Amino acid sequence: MHCVLLLLTLAAGALYAQTGEQVLLVVNRNDAASRELAGYYRPRRSIPAKNVCFLNSTSAEEISWEVYREQIEKPIAACLEQNGLREKVIFIALTMGVPLKVDGAGKEFAAEHASVDSELALLYGKLRGMEFRRAGGINNPFFMKRSQPFRHPAFPIYLVTRLAAYDLAEAKAMVDRSLAARNRGKFVIDLSTTNPQGDGWLRTAAILLPASRVVVDETKRALYDQQNVIGYAAWGSNDPNRERRNLGFQWLPGALATEYVSTNARTLHRPPDDWTFRGWLGRHTIFGGSSQSLSADYIHQGATAATGNTYEPYLGACPRPDYLLPAYFEGRTLAESYYLSIPFLSWQGVLLGDPLCSLGKP
Repeated sequence: MHCVLLLLTLAAGALYAQTGEQVLLVVNRNDAASRELAGYYRPRRSIPAKNVCFLNSTSAEEISWEVYREQIEKPIAACLEQNGLREKVIFIALTMGVPLKVDGAGKEFAAEHASVDSELALLYGKLRGMEFRRAGGINNPFFMKRSQPFRHPAFPIYLVTRLAAYDLAEAKAMVDRSLAARNRGKFVIDLSTTNPQGDGWLRTAAILLPASRVVVDETKRALYDQQNVIGYAAWGSNDPNRERRNLGFQWLPGALATEYVSTNARTLHRPPDDWTFRGWLGRHTIFGGSSQSLSADYIHQGATAATGNTYEPYLGACPRPDYLLPAYFEGRTLAESYYLSIPFLSWQGVLLGDPLCSLGKP
């Protein structure tokens, strides 16, 4: 009897094991870096040839809704349906060179602009006949579901991430670090002492992680030069005490960075080496339309994954570190951990990283 129960448990684990067969790899045929990165990533995650979806898309970072529908959403939907992948695929991995964000009318919580990634998360529901408004965010059905495995159709979304960095070499290095990820190192959590709500979520994240694995700072100073970092959560350029663009961290393979910043995924173009966001000092701090910090800087500095936003999400729609970091520590994939932590889809979120990256069980 015990052997039967063991076999059933193992079978259930195998049934819901997350592998390259559950990834749809999206490639922009018109972009050389996109093609090369896909060729690098696919064999390393054993992604079947039928799970590779080629687009004939512009490489522009910002596009219109018409371009999104015709060059991105419709072709990806066709790949999923024609190859019988609608139910099997859980993850969509976009490669660098696929457009980043969709421009649109409206403002504040009625805004129609969104990240391509967050909009694509709704495609599963659309393929099953669901309809969504364009204005504002859509409630994420997986948000805060700490104890539930991600499965279709229980959660009618795709988990979309982006394999991208400032250049092809850095994107390949990100893939390599993902494959080498291990559950070790420190989670560095840096409060700003200026916003009780955001600091409260950071403080809760520290409580939910093992004390021996956490470095938490509640002073007004910013943390720099930390060693053996596997996770980082802070305020980025919104911390008035942050003076250095490069934190000087030693990032371990698998390291994840998240911060409360409105437009840190506004662009994946690399700023000049002497660019700084310090103090919002004036025009010389503007890059990509803003002087806020950039998510891709963390990949450039050695992290394996980083969260970001294409346009203003507002604090309540940023990834919640008290869900993101504990889930990642407990062995959830990077994509699962991220989607557990965001309240809205069809909004501004971007996750730079390999969806299958996992630290494994602690």
